Amino acid sequence: MGIAGRMAQAFLHSKLTPLITVASLAVGTLAIIATPREEEPQISVPMIDVIAVIPGASPEEVENLLTRPIEKLMWEVPGVEYVYAMAGEGMTLVTVRFKVGENQDLATSRVFNKMGSAADQAPPGAMPPLIKPHGIDDVPILALTLHGGNYGSDELRAMATHLADELATIPDLARIDLIGGEPTQLRVTLDPARLAGSGVTPGEVMQALRAANVRLPAGEFASANEVFLVTVGAPIRSAKDAGDVVIANRRGPVYLRNVATVVEAPAEATDYVTHAARGEGGEQAVTIAVAKRPGVNATDIAHAALERVDEARSRLLPADVLVDVTRNYGETASEKSNELMFHLLIATLSVTILIGLFLGWREALVVLVAVPVTLALTLFVYYALGYSLNRITLFALIFSIGILVDDAIVVVENIYRHLQMGDRTPDVAAVEGVDEVGNPTILATFTVIAA
Repeated sequence: MGIAGRMAQAFLHSKLTPLITVASLAVGTLAIIATPREEEPQISVPMIDVIAVIPGASPEEVENLLTRPIEKLMWEVPGVEYVYAMAGEGMTLVTVRFKVGENQDLATSRVFNKMGSAADQAPPGAMPPLIKPHGIDDVPILALTLHGGNYGSDELRAMATHLADELATIPDLARIDLIGGEPTQLRVTLDPARLAGSGVTPGEVMQALRAANVRLPAGEFASANEVFLVTVGAPIRSAKDAGDVVIANRRGPVYLRNVATVVEAPAEATDYVTHAARGEGGEQAVTIAVAKRPGVNATDIAHAALERVDEARSRLLPADVLVDVTRNYGETASEKSNELMFHLLIATLSVTILIGLFLGWREALVVLVAVPVTLALTLFVYYALGYSLNRITLFALIFSIGILVDDAIVVVENIYRHLQMGDRTPDVAAVEGVDEVGNPTILATFTVIAA
Protein backbone atom coordinates (compact mmCIF):
# COMPACT_ATOMS: atom_id res chain seq x y z
CA MET A 1 0.00 0.00 0.00
CA GLY A 2 1.33 3.42 -0.96
CA ILE A 3 1.58 6.61 1.06
CA ALA A 4 -1.84 7.88 -0.07
CA GLY A 5 -3.53 4.61 0.90
CA ARG A 6 -1.89 4.50 4.32
CA MET A 7 -2.89 8.11 5.03
CA ALA A 8 -6.48 7.37 4.00
CA GLN A 9 -6.56 4.30 6.24
CA ALA A 10 -5.11 6.23 9.19
CA PHE A 11 -7.60 9.11 8.99
CA LEU A 12 -10.68 7.13 7.93
CA HIS A 13 -11.99 6.53 11.46
CA SER A 14 -9.62 8.78 13.41
CA LYS A 15 -11.17 11.16 15.93
CA LEU A 16 -8.65 13.75 14.78
CA THR A 17 -10.18 13.97 11.30
CA PRO A 18 -13.21 16.17 12.21
CA LEU A 19 -11.04 18.24 14.55
CA ILE A 20 -8.46 18.86 11.83
CA THR A 21 -11.25 19.73 9.39
CA VAL A 22 -12.85 22.28 11.70
CA ALA A 23 -9.46 23.70 12.75
CA SER A 24 -8.40 24.06 9.11
CA LEU A 25 -11.55 26.00 8.23
CA ALA A 26 -11.09 28.20 11.31
CA VAL A 27 -7.44 29.10 10.67
CA GLY A 28 -8.22 29.60 6.98
CA THR A 29 -10.98 32.06 7.83
CA LEU A 30 -8.65 33.96 10.17
CA ALA A 31 -5.96 33.98 7.48
CA ILE A 32 -8.37 35.52 4.95
CA ILE A 33 -9.08 38.33 7.42
CA ALA A 34 -5.49 38.87 8.61
CA THR A 35 -3.48 38.37 5.40
CA PRO A 36 -2.37 41.73 3.96
CA ARG A 37 -4.00 42.65 0.65
CA GLU A 38 -2.12 44.73 -1.88
CA GLU A 39 -1.82 45.26 -5.60
CA GLU A 40 1.83 44.35 -6.08
CA PRO A 41 3.71 41.37 -4.58
CA GLN A 42 6.43 41.81 -1.96
CA ILE A 43 9.36 41.27 -4.32
CA SER A 44 12.68 42.67 -3.17
CA VAL A 45 14.35 44.38 -6.14
CA PRO A 46 16.54 47.10 -4.60
CA MET A 47 17.18 50.16 -6.75
CA ILE A 48 19.46 52.92 -5.55
CA ASP A 49 20.08 56.35 -7.08
CA VAL A 50 23.48 57.96 -6.64
CA ILE A 51 23.26 61.69 -7.37
CA ALA A 52 26.52 63.62 -7.61
CA VAL A 53 26.91 67.34 -8.29
CA ILE A 54 29.89 69.37 -9.47
CA PRO A 55 28.79 72.99 -10.03
CA GLY A 56 29.69 74.63 -13.32
CA ALA A 57 30.87 71.47 -15.10
CA SER A 58 29.70 70.69 -18.62
CA PRO A 59 28.00 67.35 -19.39
CA GLU A 60 31.23 66.03 -20.95
CA GLU A 61 33.24 66.99 -17.87
CA VAL A 62 30.58 65.46 -15.59
CA GLU A 63 30.74 62.21 -17.55
CA ASN A 64 34.52 61.97 -17.26
CA LEU A 65 34.89 63.25 -13.69
CA LEU A 66 31.84 61.69 -12.01
CA THR A 67 29.70 59.36 -14.12
CA ARG A 68 32.29 56.87 -15.34
CA PRO A 69 34.14 56.57 -11.98
CA ILE A 70 30.85 56.04 -10.12
CA GLU A 71 29.71 53.44 -12.67
CA LYS A 72 32.97 51.57 -12.20
CA LEU A 73 32.57 51.65 -8.42
CA MET A 74 28.98 50.38 -8.61
CA TRP A 75 29.94 47.38 -10.72
CA GLU A 76 32.27 46.37 -7.90
CA VAL A 77 29.37 46.13 -5.42
CA PRO A 78 28.23 42.50 -4.87
CA GLY A 79 24.73 41.68 -6.10
CA VAL A 80 24.48 44.43 -8.73
CA GLU A 81 22.65 43.38 -11.90
CA TYR A 82 22.37 46.62 -13.91
CA VAL A 83 23.84 50.13 -13.74
CA TYR A 84 22.21 53.02 -15.60
CA ALA A 85 23.73 56.50 -15.81
CA MET A 86 22.88 59.97 -17.04
CA ALA A 87 25.13 63.02 -17.19
CA GLY A 88 23.85 66.57 -17.36
CA GLU A 89 24.88 70.14 -16.69
CA GLY A 90 26.73 70.03 -13.37
CA MET A 91 25.24 66.74 -12.14
CA THR A 92 24.99 63.02 -12.79
CA LEU A 93 22.46 60.37 -11.86
CA VAL A 94 23.61 56.76 -11.57
CA THR A 95 20.90 54.18 -10.89
CA VAL A 96 21.96 50.80 -9.52
CA ARG A 97 19.60 47.82 -9.76
CA PHE A 98 20.34 44.76 -7.69
CA LYS A 99 19.33 41.18 -8.34
CA VAL A 100 15.89 39.98 -7.29
CA GLY A 101 15.87 38.87 -3.66
CA GLU A 102 18.70 41.08 -2.44
CA ASN A 103 18.02 42.76 0.90
CA GLN A 104 17.18 46.45 0.49
CA ASP A 105 19.00 47.64 3.62
CA LEU A 106 22.08 45.54 2.87
CA ALA A 107 22.20 46.78 -0.72
CA THR A 108 21.96 50.40 0.44
CA SER A 109 24.72 49.82 2.97
CA ARG A 110 26.98 48.31 0.30
CA VAL A 111 26.53 51.30 -2.02
CA PHE A 112 27.04 53.76 0.83
CA ASN A 113 30.22 52.03 1.98
CA LYS A 114 31.59 51.78 -1.56
CA MET A 115 31.02 55.50 -2.19
CA GLY A 116 32.55 56.32 1.20
CA SER A 117 35.66 54.28 0.44
CA ALA A 118 36.28 56.40 -2.67
CA ALA A 119 35.51 59.79 -1.10
CA ASP A 120 39.18 60.80 -1.29
CA GLN A 121 39.10 60.27 -5.08
CA ALA A 122 36.35 62.84 -5.69
CA PRO A 123 37.32 65.62 -8.13
CA PRO A 124 37.87 69.14 -6.76
CA GLY A 125 34.63 71.08 -6.40
CA ALA A 126 32.39 68.00 -6.28
CA MET A 127 29.78 67.93 -3.54
CA PRO A 128 29.17 64.81 -1.40
CA PRO A 129 26.95 62.37 -3.32
CA LEU A 130 23.32 61.81 -2.39
CA ILE A 131 22.34 58.13 -2.08
CA LYS A 132 18.61 57.49 -2.42
CA PRO A 133 17.19 53.93 -2.23
CA HIS A 134 14.01 52.84 -4.00
CA GLY A 135 11.84 49.75 -3.69
CA ILE A 136 8.55 48.36 -4.87
CA ASP A 137 6.83 49.79 -1.80
CA ASP A 138 7.64 53.30 -3.02
CA VAL A 139 4.78 52.87 -5.51
CA PRO A 140 1.84 54.88 -4.08
CA ILE A 141 -1.20 52.85 -3.08
CA LEU A 142 -3.42 55.93 -2.84
CA ALA A 143 -3.55 59.17 -4.81
CA LEU A 144 -5.77 62.10 -3.84
CA THR A 145 -6.14 64.99 -6.29
CA LEU A 146 -7.19 68.44 -5.09
CA HIS A 147 -8.83 70.76 -7.62
CA GLY A 148 -11.62 73.28 -8.14
CA GLY A 149 -12.52 76.62 -6.66
CA ASN A 150 -10.50 78.65 -9.19
CA TYR A 151 -7.50 78.49 -6.88
CA GLY A 152 -3.96 78.79 -8.15
CA SER A 153 -1.61 75.83 -8.08
CA ASP A 154 0.43 77.43 -5.28
CA GLU A 155 -2.70 77.79 -3.13
CA LEU A 156 -3.73 74.21 -3.85
CA ARG A 157 -0.21 73.11 -2.96
CA ALA A 158 -0.45 74.87 0.40
CA MET A 159 -3.79 73.16 1.12
CA ALA A 160 -2.37 69.80 0.08
CA THR A 161 0.59 70.34 2.42
CA HIS A 162 -1.73 70.78 5.40
CA LEU A 163 -3.74 67.71 4.39
CA ALA A 164 -0.54 65.69 3.95
CA ASP A 165 0.58 66.69 7.45
CA GLU A 166 -2.72 65.32 8.75
CA LEU A 167 -2.23 62.04 6.87
CA ALA A 168 1.34 61.70 8.14
CA THR A 169 0.02 60.82 11.61
CA ILE A 170 -1.44 57.52 10.31
CA PRO A 171 0.71 54.55 11.40
CA ASP A 172 2.50 52.39 8.80
CA LEU A 173 2.73 55.09 6.13
CA ALA A 174 6.15 55.06 4.49
CA ARG A 175 6.06 58.35 2.61
CA ILE A 176 3.77 61.07 1.31
CA ASP A 177 4.67 62.99 -1.84
CA LEU A 178 3.08 66.11 -3.31
CA ILE A 179 2.89 66.28 -7.10
CA GLY A 180 2.11 69.51 -8.90
CA GLY A 181 1.86 73.10 -7.79
CA GLU A 182 4.56 75.45 -6.63
CA PRO A 183 5.78 75.08 -3.05
CA THR A 184 6.08 78.34 -1.13
CA GLN A 185 9.61 79.55 -0.48
CA LEU A 186 11.24 82.55 1.10
CA ARG A 187 13.09 84.66 -1.46
CA VAL A 188 15.93 86.77 -0.06
CA THR A 189 17.19 89.58 -2.33
CA LEU A 190 20.36 91.18 -1.01
CA ASP A 191 20.94 94.92 -1.47
CA PRO A 192 24.64 95.43 -2.34
CA ALA A 193 24.65 99.06 -1.17
CA ARG A 194 23.14 98.26 2.23
CA LEU A 195 25.44 95.26 2.59
CA ALA A 196 28.47 97.45 1.97
CA GLY A 197 27.17 100.14 4.31
CA SER A 198 26.71 97.62 7.12
CA GLY A 199 30.00 95.87 6.46
CA VAL A 200 28.30 92.50 6.01
CA THR A 201 29.27 89.91 3.40
CA PRO A 202 26.89 87.51 1.59
CA GLY A 203 28.71 84.62 3.26
CA GLU A 204 27.80 85.96 6.70
CA VAL A 205 24.16 86.19 5.62
CA MET A 206 24.12 82.56 4.48
CA GLN A 207 25.85 81.37 7.64
CA ALA A 208 23.45 83.28 9.88
CA LEU A 209 20.38 81.92 8.08
CA ARG A 210 21.66 78.35 8.34
CA ALA A 211 22.34 78.78 12.05
CA ALA A 212 18.91 80.31 12.70
CA ASN A 213 16.97 77.66 10.79
CA VAL A 214 17.72 74.76 13.14
CA ARG A 215 16.25 73.12 16.22
CA LEU A 216 18.70 71.59 18.70
CA PRO A 217 18.14 69.30 21.70
CA ALA A 218 18.70 71.00 25.04
CA GLY A 219 18.07 68.10 27.40
CA GLU A 220 15.07 66.48 29.03
CA PHE A 221 13.10 66.47 32.24
CA ALA A 222 10.84 63.92 33.90
CA SER A 223 7.41 64.58 35.34
CA ALA A 224 4.59 62.22 36.37
CA ASN A 225 6.34 59.15 34.96
CA GLU A 226 6.84 60.87 31.61
CA VAL A 227 10.02 62.18 30.01
CA PHE A 228 9.82 65.41 28.01
CA LEU A 229 12.48 66.43 25.48
CA VAL A 230 13.53 70.07 25.47
CA THR A 231 14.66 71.76 22.27
CA VAL A 232 15.89 75.25 21.49
CA GLY A 233 15.48 77.22 18.32
CA ALA A 234 12.76 77.06 15.71
CA PRO A 235 12.77 76.82 11.92
CA ILE A 236 12.08 79.95 9.93
CA ARG A 237 8.43 79.85 8.86
CA SER A 238 7.68 83.30 7.45
CA ALA A 239 9.25 86.35 5.85
CA LYS A 240 8.97 88.18 9.18
CA ASP A 241 10.90 85.39 10.95
CA ALA A 242 13.64 85.61 8.34
CA GLY A 243 13.77 89.40 8.48
CA ASP A 244 14.27 89.30 12.26
CA VAL A 245 17.38 87.12 12.01
CA VAL A 246 20.49 88.86 13.34
CA ILE A 247 23.22 88.33 10.76
CA ALA A 248 26.01 90.39 12.32
CA ASN A 249 26.90 92.83 15.08
CA ARG A 250 28.34 96.14 13.89
CA ARG A 251 28.04 98.53 16.86
CA GLY A 252 24.63 96.95 17.29
CA PRO A 253 22.63 94.13 15.73
CA VAL A 254 22.26 94.02 11.97
CA TYR A 255 19.03 92.31 10.96
CA LEU A 256 18.45 90.62 7.64
CA ARG A 257 15.69 93.12 6.87
CA ASN A 258 18.30 95.89 7.08
CA VAL A 259 20.32 94.56 4.16
CA ALA A 260 17.83 92.53 2.10
CA THR A 261 14.25 92.21 0.97
CA VAL A 262 12.50 89.03 2.11
CA VAL A 263 9.25 87.92 0.48
CA GLU A 264 7.22 84.73 0.38
CA ALA A 265 6.90 83.56 -3.22
CA PRO A 266 6.12 80.33 -5.05
CA ALA A 267 9.13 78.29 -6.08
CA GLU A 268 9.64 77.12 -9.63
CA ALA A 269 7.38 74.16 -10.37
CA THR A 270 9.05 70.84 -11.19
CA ASP A 271 5.89 68.99 -12.23
CA TYR A 272 2.35 69.85 -13.25
CA VAL A 273 -1.01 68.19 -12.64
CA THR A 274 -4.19 68.97 -14.55
CA HIS A 275 -7.62 67.63 -13.66
CA ALA A 276 -10.02 67.24 -16.56
CA ALA A 277 -13.37 65.53 -17.03
CA ARG A 278 -14.82 64.32 -20.31
CA GLY A 279 -16.25 67.22 -22.24
CA GLU A 280 -14.76 69.82 -19.90
CA GLY A 281 -11.60 71.86 -19.90
CA GLY A 282 -8.77 71.03 -17.55
CA GLU A 283 -7.99 72.89 -14.35
CA GLN A 284 -4.93 73.11 -12.15
CA ALA A 285 -4.61 70.42 -9.52
CA VAL A 286 -2.25 68.96 -6.92
CA THR A 287 -1.97 65.25 -6.11
CA ILE A 288 -1.09 63.67 -2.76
CA ALA A 289 0.59 60.27 -3.30
CA VAL A 290 0.64 57.90 -0.31
CA ALA A 291 2.95 54.87 -0.04
CA LYS A 292 2.84 52.23 2.69
CA ARG A 293 5.46 50.25 4.57
CA PRO A 294 6.34 46.70 3.47
CA GLY A 295 4.03 43.94 4.67
CA VAL A 296 1.19 46.27 5.67
CA ASN A 297 -2.37 45.72 4.47
CA ALA A 298 -2.96 48.22 1.65
CA THR A 299 -6.73 47.99 2.16
CA ASP A 300 -6.48 49.08 5.80
CA ILE A 301 -4.07 51.93 5.03
CA ALA A 302 -6.22 53.28 2.19
CA HIS A 303 -9.37 53.06 4.32
CA ALA A 304 -7.69 54.86 7.24
CA ALA A 305 -6.35 57.59 4.93
CA LEU A 306 -9.75 58.23 3.33
CA GLU A 307 -11.40 58.38 6.76
CA ARG A 308 -8.80 60.91 7.90
CA VAL A 309 -9.43 63.03 4.78
CA ASP A 310 -13.19 63.02 5.43
CA GLU A 311 -12.57 64.16 9.02
CA ALA A 312 -10.07 66.89 8.14
CA ARG A 313 -11.40 68.38 4.92
CA SER A 314 -13.96 70.63 6.65
CA ARG A 315 -11.16 72.05 8.84
CA LEU A 316 -8.41 72.34 6.25
CA LEU A 317 -10.07 72.83 2.86
CA PRO A 318 -12.56 75.37 1.50
CA ALA A 319 -15.96 73.98 0.56
CA ASP A 320 -15.35 74.54 -3.16
CA VAL A 321 -12.13 72.48 -3.26
CA LEU A 322 -12.80 68.89 -4.34
CA VAL A 323 -10.75 65.83 -3.41
CA ASP A 324 -10.88 63.03 -5.98
CA VAL A 325 -9.45 59.56 -5.40
CA THR A 326 -7.45 59.02 -8.58
CA ARG A 327 -5.74 55.82 -7.39
CA ASN A 328 -6.75 53.34 -4.72
CA TYR A 329 -4.79 50.10 -4.85
CA GLY A 330 -6.26 49.16 -1.47
CA GLU A 331 -9.75 49.08 -2.96
CA THR A 332 -8.71 47.17 -6.08
CA ALA A 333 -6.74 44.65 -4.00
CA SER A 334 -9.77 44.07 -1.78
CA GLU A 335 -12.08 43.73 -4.79
CA LYS A 336 -9.80 41.17 -6.43
CA SER A 337 -9.49 39.17 -3.21
CA ASN A 338 -13.24 39.15 -2.70
CA GLU A 339 -13.75 38.19 -6.34
CA LEU A 340 -11.37 35.26 -5.86
CA MET A 341 -13.31 34.04 -2.83
CA PHE A 342 -16.53 34.30 -4.81
CA HIS A 343 -15.05 32.27 -7.68
CA LEU A 344 -13.78 29.68 -5.22
CA LEU A 345 -17.29 29.34 -3.83
CA ILE A 346 -18.83 29.07 -7.30
CA ALA A 347 -16.26 26.48 -8.39
CA THR A 348 -16.78 24.37 -5.27
CA LEU A 349 -20.57 24.46 -5.53
CA SER A 350 -20.50 23.72 -9.27
CA VAL A 351 -18.27 20.68 -8.85
CA THR A 352 -20.35 19.50 -5.89
CA ILE A 353 -23.57 19.69 -7.90
CA LEU A 354 -22.04 17.90 -10.90
CA ILE A 355 -20.65 15.08 -8.78
CA GLY A 356 -23.97 14.84 -6.94
CA LEU A 357 -25.86 14.46 -10.20
CA PHE A 358 -23.55 11.90 -11.79
CA LEU A 359 -22.02 9.97 -8.86
CA GLY A 360 -24.16 10.64 -5.81
CA TRP A 361 -24.63 13.17 -3.06
CA ARG A 362 -22.45 11.34 -0.54
CA GLU A 363 -19.55 11.57 -2.97
CA ALA A 364 -20.40 15.22 -3.60
CA LEU A 365 -20.26 15.89 0.13
CA VAL A 366 -16.65 14.66 0.18
CA VAL A 367 -15.68 17.24 -2.44
CA LEU A 368 -17.71 19.94 -0.70
CA VAL A 369 -15.59 19.41 2.42
CA ALA A 370 -12.22 18.60 0.84
CA VAL A 371 -11.91 21.63 -1.46
CA PRO A 372 -12.59 24.39 1.14
CA VAL A 373 -10.42 22.63 3.74
CA THR A 374 -7.48 22.42 1.34
CA LEU A 375 -7.84 26.05 0.29
CA ALA A 376 -8.19 27.15 3.91
CA LEU A 377 -4.91 25.43 4.80
CA THR A 378 -3.28 27.02 1.76
CA LEU A 379 -4.35 30.51 2.83
CA PHE A 380 -3.12 29.83 6.37
CA VAL A 381 0.29 28.82 5.02
CA TYR A 382 0.29 32.06 2.97
CA TYR A 383 -0.27 34.03 6.14
CA ALA A 384 2.24 32.05 8.22
CA LEU A 385 4.99 32.56 5.63
CA GLY A 386 4.35 36.30 5.46
CA TYR A 387 2.87 36.38 1.96
CA SER A 388 0.17 38.81 0.91
CA LEU A 389 -2.87 38.52 -1.33
CA ASN A 390 -1.80 40.30 -4.51
CA ARG A 391 -2.24 39.88 -8.22
CA ILE A 392 0.48 37.20 -8.41
CA THR A 393 -0.69 35.07 -5.48
CA LEU A 394 -4.30 35.46 -6.59
CA PHE A 395 -3.40 34.15 -10.03
CA ALA A 396 -1.62 31.21 -8.39
CA LEU A 397 -4.70 30.42 -6.30
CA ILE A 398 -7.00 30.65 -9.31
CA PHE A 399 -4.67 28.33 -11.23
CA SER A 400 -4.58 25.88 -8.33
CA ILE A 401 -8.38 25.67 -8.16
CA GLY A 402 -8.42 23.68 -11.40
CA ILE A 403 -5.78 21.24 -10.13
CA LEU A 404 -7.54 20.85 -6.78
CA VAL A 405 -10.94 20.20 -8.35
CA ASP A 406 -9.47 17.74 -10.87
CA ASP A 407 -7.72 15.79 -8.11
CA ALA A 408 -10.88 15.67 -6.01
CA ILE A 409 -12.97 14.41 -8.94
CA VAL A 410 -10.41 11.72 -9.88
CA VAL A 411 -10.15 10.36 -6.33
CA VAL A 412 -13.89 10.44 -5.60
CA GLU A 413 -14.76 8.86 -8.96
CA ASN A 414 -12.29 6.03 -8.33
CA ILE A 415 -13.72 5.37 -4.87
CA TYR A 416 -17.18 5.29 -6.47
CA ARG A 417 -15.95 2.75 -9.04
CA HIS A 418 -14.67 0.48 -6.28
CA LEU A 419 -18.01 0.73 -4.49
CA GLN A 420 -19.85 -0.26 -7.66
CA MET A 421 -17.89 -3.53 -7.82
CA GLY A 422 -20.05 -4.75 -4.93
CA ASP A 423 -17.46 -7.08 -3.39
CA ARG A 424 -16.03 -4.73 -0.75
CA THR A 425 -17.18 -2.53 2.10
CA PRO A 426 -17.23 1.28 1.83
CA ASP A 427 -14.16 1.50 4.08
CA VAL A 428 -12.18 -0.89 1.91
CA ALA A 429 -13.39 0.83 -1.26
CA ALA A 430 -12.29 4.23 0.06
CA VAL A 431 -8.82 3.04 1.07
CA GLU A 432 -8.23 1.04 -2.14
CA GLY A 433 -9.63 3.81 -4.33
CA VAL A 434 -7.34 6.41 -2.77
CA ASP A 435 -4.36 4.04 -2.83
CA GLU A 436 -4.88 3.30 -6.53
CA VAL A 437 -4.90 6.88 -7.82
CA GLY A 438 -3.65 8.93 -4.85
CA ASN A 439 0.09 8.59 -5.45
CA PRO A 440 -0.08 9.35 -9.21
CA THR A 441 -2.35 12.31 -8.49
CA ILE A 442 0.08 13.70 -5.90
CA LEU A 443 3.05 13.21 -8.24
CA ALA A 444 1.18 14.89 -11.10
CA THR A 445 0.40 17.86 -8.85
CA PHE A 446 4.05 18.17 -7.76
CA THR A 447 5.07 18.03 -11.43
CA VAL A 448 2.82 20.99 -12.23
CA ILE A 449 4.18 22.91 -9.22
CA ALA A 450 7.79 22.19 -10.23
CA ALA A 451 7.11 23.30 -13.80
